[in-house]
Order: sequence, then C-alpha cells, then structure tokens
Amino acid sequence: MAAATVSRRNFHLLYLFCLLTVAASDELQTLLSIKAAFQDSNTKVFDSWESNTPVCSFSGITCDSNGFVKEIELSNRNLTGLLPLSSICQLKSLEKLSLGFNNLYGRVTPELNGCVSLTYLDLGNNVFSGSFPEVSSLSGLVSLHANNSGFSGAFPWNSLKNMTNLQNYITGEIPRGITKLKKLWQLELYLNDLTGELPPGLGNLTNLEYFDASTNRLYGNLSEIRFLNKLKSLQLFQNEFSGEVPAELGDFKNLVNLSLYENKLTGQLPQKLGSWAEFIFIDVSENFLTGPIPPDMCKKGTMWKLLMLQNNFTGEIPGSYANCTTLVRFRVSKNRLSGQVPGGIWGLPNAELIDLAENDFEGPITSDIGNAKSLANLALEKNRFSGELPSQITNASSLVSIDLSYNQFYGEVPATIGELKQLTTLWLQGNKFSGPIPDSLGSCSAINDVNMAQNTFSGPIPASLGSLPALNFLNLSRNQLSGPIPGTLSSLRLNLLDLSNNRLTGPIPETLWSEAYNGSFSGNAGLCSEKIRGFHRCSPQSNTPQHLRMVLLLLMVATVALLVSLGGLCYLKKKGERIGERSLKEDSWDVKSFHVLTFTEDEILDSIKQENLIGKGGSGNVYRVAVGNDKELAVKHIWHSDDYGGRKKMGSSTPILARRGTKSREFEAEVQTLSSIRHINVVKLYCSISSEDSSLLVYEYMPNGSLWDRLHSCKKISLDWETRYEVALGAAKGLEYLHHGCDRPVIHRDVKSSNILLDEDLKPRIADFGLAKIVQANSNKESTQIIAGTHGYIAPEYAYTNKVNEKSDVYSFGVVLMELVTGKRPIEPEFGENKDIVDWVCGKLKTKETVISLVDSAIPEVHRENAIKVLKVAILCTARLPTLRPTMRTVVQMLEEAQPWHLVSIVVSKDGGGKKDQVLMGNDKL
Repeated sequence: MAAATVSRRNFHLLYLFCLLTVAASDELQTLLSIKAAFQDSNTKVFDSWESNTPVCSFSGITCDSNGFVKEIELSNRNLTGLLPLSSICQLKSLEKLSLGFNNLYGRVTPELNGCVSLTYLDLGNNVFSGSFPEVSSLSGLVSLHANNSGFSGAFPWNSLKNMTNLQNYITGEIPRGITKLKKLWQLELYLNDLTGELPPGLGNLTNLEYFDASTNRLYGNLSEIRFLNKLKSLQLFQNEFSGEVPAELGDFKNLVNLSLYENKLTGQLPQKLGSWAEFIFIDVSENFLTGPIPPDMCKKGTMWKLLMLQNNFTGEIPGSYANCTTLVRFRVSKNRLSGQVPGGIWGLPNAELIDLAENDFEGPITSDIGNAKSLANLALEKNRFSGELPSQITNASSLVSIDLSYNQFYGEVPATIGELKQLTTLWLQGNKFSGPIPDSLGSCSAINDVNMAQNTFSGPIPASLGSLPALNFLNLSRNQLSGPIPGTLSSLRLNLLDLSNNRLTGPIPETLWSEAYNGSFSGNAGLCSEKIRGFHRCSPQSNTPQHLRMVLLLLMVATVALLVSLGGLCYLKKKGERIGERSLKEDSWDVKSFHVLTFTEDEILDSIKQENLIGKGGSGNVYRVAVGNDKELAVKHIWHSDDYGGRKKMGSSTPILARRGTKSREFEAEVQTLSSIRHINVVKLYCSISSEDSSLLVYEYMPNGSLWDRLHSCKKISLDWETRYEVALGAAKGLEYLHHGCDRPVIHRDVKSSNILLDEDLKPRIADFGLAKIVQANSNKESTQIIAGTHGYIAPEYAYTNKVNEKSDVYSFGVVLMELVTGKRPIEPEFGENKDIVDWVCGKLKTKETVISLVDSAIPEVHRENAIKVLKVAILCTARLPTLRPTMRTVVQMLEEAQPWHLVSIVVSKDGGGKKDQVLMGNDKL
C-alpha cells in the first residue's frame, strides 16, 4: 500500500512537472510571437529573445517564483507596430504590462479582457486610434496609464469600478462616471486639457486620499471637496477655480499637502488648517485670499514649505512659525501683512528662502539671522523695515541673494560682508545706509549685481571692487561718495555702471570713456575728462602728480596690510597646528581597512589641516591628502558632540554630529554601506579611522571634482555629448548595483550631480553615503523615515509622505539626466515660481521643435536626437507616481540602447589615391 502511495505521488509530481514544462514552452512561443509582431522596431531589446535562452532571462521580462512571466517592461524601447493582444493575453500570470513611450498604433481591441491577471497597464504616449475598449473582465486592475495615446470617444468608466488608483488622459469635462468609482483612493488627472467644473457626486469618493487635477482649465467652486475628509494631498493648482476654500478643510485630520496656487479663490483660509496631521506643504499663491495666516500649520513641527505670496492676506505673521525649524521656504510676499517679524523667523536653521517683500512690515532684522545657516535668498524689498543691519548676517554663510531695497534701514553695512563668499546679488538701494562701502565687499568673489543707490554712503569707492571677476552690474548712484574713480574698475566688463550724483573728483579713467557708460558719471562736479562731453578738461596736475601720489600711497598701505596679514596667518597657522595636534593626535584611534593600504594612520592625521580643506558637506569636511607614495586621497572628517550638543574638541571647524553611542549615525551608515561595496562606478573607501570624538573616512581622490562643478560652477568645462552619455550610463550602473547588486538594497537618498564625482578620465563615481540607508530584509521595504535629499532632486511623494524607496533615487537620477541634456540647474529663475527642471521640461513636450529646444546648445546638432533619447529616459524616471518609474536596472538597459552614434574615420581608396572621410556610424552597424 505504501509503495502504491509513493508511486501515485511520484506520478502526480511527474504530471505536474510535465504541465509546467509544457506551459513554459508555450510562454516561450508566445514571447517569440510578440517579438515577431514588433519586427520593424529599431531596438536591441529583443536581441536576448531567442529560443535557446530561458524566458526569464529575456530583456524586459520578470518571472514569478514558478518561472511564469509576471511582468513585461518595454516602455521607451522604440517599439513600432500593432499591439499583439492575442499573444500577450496568453500569458495567464501577467500582472504588469508597460508599453508606454513607444510608437504603437492601430486599435486596442477587446482582446485586452483576456489579460485577466493584470493589475498595472501602461499604454500611454503612443499613437493608437479609436476608443479605449471596455475592460470589465480586468477585475484586479488597480492602475491604468493611457494618456497622450490618441484614444477618442467616450471612456468606459463603468467597467473600472474596482479601480483604486486612476491616471488617464482625458479632454473636455471630467466624466461623471468617475464618481462611481467608490473604492478609489488616488485620482491623478493633472496636466491634461480638462475644462468645466468638478462633477456633482465627486464627494461620494470618500476613500480618496490623493487628488491631483492640477494644470488644467477647470473652474467653479470647490464645494465637492468638503466631503473628502480622508484626503492627505489635494493639488488643484493652475486652474480657474473661484469661490472660497471650504471651511471643512480645517477639520481634515489627514491633510498634509495643499496646493491651490494660480486660481481665483477668495475669502479666508480655515484657521484650523493643518493643525491635525503632520502638515508639510501649503501653496495658495496667486489667488485673492484675505484674512490672517492660519497659525497652527506647523503645530506638529513637520512643515517644509509655506507659500502664500500674491494674495490679500492681512495681520501679522503668527509667532508659532518662529519655532518651525523644519521650514525650507517661507514666502508671503505681495500681501498686506504688517507688524514686526517674529525674531525666530530670521534664524530658521533650514530655511533656504525667506521672502517677505512688498508688504507693510516694520522693525529690524534681529541678530537671529546669524543662525540661518541654510539661507540662500533673503527678499525684504518694499516694506518699512528699519534699524541697522546686524553684523551676524555674515554668519549666514549660504546667502546668495540679499534684497533689502526700498526700506528704512540705516547705519553702516557690516565690515565683514566679504565673508559671504557665495553672494551673487546685493540690493540695498532706497534706504538710509551711511558710512563707507566696506572694502571687504571685494572679497565676495561670486558677486554679480551690486546696487547701493539712493543712500548716504560716503568716503571713497573701494578699489577692491575692481577685483570682482563676475561683477556685471554696479550702481552706486545718489550717494555722497568722494575721491577718485578707482582705476581698478577699468578691468571689469560691466553691462551697467552708474556712479552718478555723488561727490567724486579727478579724471575719469580712459577705459571707461565708452558710449555704454553715457550718464554714468553725471552729477559729479569734481570729475574731469579729455573726451566726455559735459566735463571740464583735466589739468596736468590732476592727471599726473596726484595720480602718482595716490599710487604710492596705495602701495604703502598695501605693503603694510600684506605684512600684517602674513604675520597673522603665520600666527594662526601655528596656533591651528597646535590645536590640531592636541585634538587629533592625543586621541586613541581605531583603524578599519577595507583594501590593502599603502599609507599610515599618522600620514592621514598629520594632513587634517586648514590648508588641505577642499570642501564642506552635510556630513563632514573634506580634505585633500597627499601621502608618501605620491598618492592623493580624500578624507572626510566628522566630529561628534557630547550629550548636550557641545563641541567635544574645541578649535575644530568641522561639523558637529549628535552622538549615538560612540559614533554618529551618518558615520555608521556610510561605513556600513561603503565597506562592502566593490563597483567601478561607486567611490572606493580605503579605510575608516575613528576615535571616541572624531571619525575619518579615507576615499580615493577624484581630481575632476563633481558633475555639478563641470556643468554649473565656475569650474564649468565644455562636455561633449559622448562624455555626458558615459557619465549618465556609468552613474546609472553604480545606482543599479546599489539597488540590485548588494545583499540588501541600498537607497542612496541624496542622488544629485554634486554627489557624482569624476576621475581623471571624467568617469563617474557615486559618492556621499552620509545619508544612505540599507533597507533591512525584514523591515517595511516600502519606506524609510529619515529625512534626506536636496531641493530640486526630491521625489514629489516625499512632500506628503516623508517616505522614500529605490524609486525615490530613480526620480533624483532623472533630474541628473535632465541636467546633462539641458545644461540647466534643477532650479532656475527662468522656470518660474514653484517650478523646477522637471516642470519646465514637461511643459516643453508639446511639439518636436520645443523638445529639441530643450537640448543644451553646446551639444552639436548631430547628437541632438541621441540627447532626446536620454531625455525620454529622464521623463520616465521623473514620473510623479513612483509605480510608473522604471527600476535602475531598466534605466541602464534603456540608456544602453540610447548609446550615441559616433564619428568613425574610414580610408577610401580611389584611383590609387587615398581619401579619408568621416562617416556617422551607429553603435551596431557599419
């Protein structure tokens, strides 16, 4: 009996094995028939689709645990042909079908109903015709993407009742059929051509958590919204909605993201708005809203952005926002707000932009401004601010733009203004500033635009202004400046120079006798010129002896200043070396090596000094270190703090990180991540050196800096397309390894062009894992909860969920690809308020001409089409919904298919002679 049982069981197993084998063989034939349907496509994706290759190894194919096809991911693969649904729907385990951004045409037939296991369907951005078929048999479908694909006629809403997440391109009015989708929790209708009002009954979608109908032409009131009390994110910006914001929004317990800008809304905002949940973002700019600012939107201490500009808000800024340390952007300009600004607002530690312009504010800028370490833009123009400019403003070392124009500030500009090394714009016009223009202003090497007109500045124009290499606009008119015009200004290439209406004397330098500067010197009775009309001729005495005396005097002063400076530097150097020895060498160090080392611990410790400092980052200072074997290294130095947040070792200029045990969280994360990684496109970590109070990471040195440097900074160089492509592909392979090649997936969390370093051959390395997070195999893989990222690169879902995963890195990498193709920064003024490079690119996708205009003009025309292929990949990477973004593995495959054509030299022999032609060749054909 037992033998019979065993025999029967073996028979069943053999029978099951035969069934699986037959099924696998059937799926192979099905995929080969799909390949045949797309035989006219100019793609290499099907190169691996061969009868002698396992199906699960086919490019773009993912199998389930039983070896059956689960996903087909062929978006943006340049596919051409009719959609072979009769073959595709034979794959009974198929859950995901992604064919977006191709050239598929013809009708989508009702055979689609045969794909009964589909949960995700992407047919968007193709050239289909006819109407979209009913899909009532697809009961498991939860995500549909069919926008911009040529479909016409009525959409079969009744067949989608079981959908919970909808994204579809529609024109005309929002169909009332949507209101029947009671299970819907996410409705994405943004960036279409919708008109009309929100349909009656929309409030029946009581499970809705995310609703985005932005950038359409919708109008009417928002009364239907008041019933959607489970909303977490509501985005209706760039429409024509009118009426009041429903008072019920103030009672929505889950709302964290509200974006209603560029509408015609009136009335007051609910005063309890944002007070319940961990509110993150509000933008109601460019409406006609009135009343006070709701006081409790940062009650939970999680708010990132408060954008309420260009309305009619009144009253004072609530004092509660002075403690909102998470704020990154605070913009309330162009309203009717008044009173004094709470002191803590000035010192918000994470604020990058404070914009209070064109209101009726009064009072001073307080000394708290020195705590605003992240502040890049300070806009206070056209108010009634007064008082002296506090000297602590120079501690806000990230400042790029200061606009204090047309207020009532008085007193002297701080003599230390030159410490603001990143400052590009300084507008102080229309105030009551007095005293000398600080000579240290000549140390602001990045400054481009200086306007100090309409004040009472006195004394000479500093000669140091002539040493500013980037200065383009200089307006010092309507002051009480005296003395000669410095000859150093002659070396500048100014588009605007205005020194009119002062008390300047002496000759106008010959190099400034230009038509471009007509009127620049008027109102200075003491000036003279041999050629410029309206000025008396210079006497010989004023030309020569006085000039020589001035030169000698300046030389004497410069010599004394130089000697004093050299003495001070020597003193500081000796003092720094003593402090450095005391703070580093006296500690006990633990060295952990991850490669064979050709240098010693002492060589590294001896090199941590100010003269070797090459950069400061969020997770440490970086030093360039040369060791005895002529090898150069990059060393990141991280100090820890004591339990009270104080500096453990005084005299160090490196960042302080909170203690967690004996090492910082950033240090532990970076070492844990990098020590096990071996990949040509990830920066190499040689060793870590740590003590109780300080940590050092020793990396390979990248002599060409970062991609950001080479694209955007003063170190910018001309990168040809092949170099840009190789950087893109190499960086993608590095991220692919982190996501798919490690024992556990590694989320970088801060992918950006400044974290892609370049070696001597401009080959890329992924760097800076100070915020990296290993996704534990037994943890919630959906997300991690550590705040990370850089403005302009952060995926949109992070704004309202605080959650990131691998798809967040994909979004950030898509931004980097856009930088490489367009040459633009992620945030540029030309993009417009509240818009980044992703918004700007998407807004240009209407015609082929506008798409081509996106490509950096420095890229030759012969490579424009190649660049557009990479731009398509970037667009896929930056899809608003994470589920629509490809994996980094797929990104690498798509980039490999976008490999640029190149010039190959061929010698052609004709009539016994030799002729060398350059022929444009493809990667795979001669």
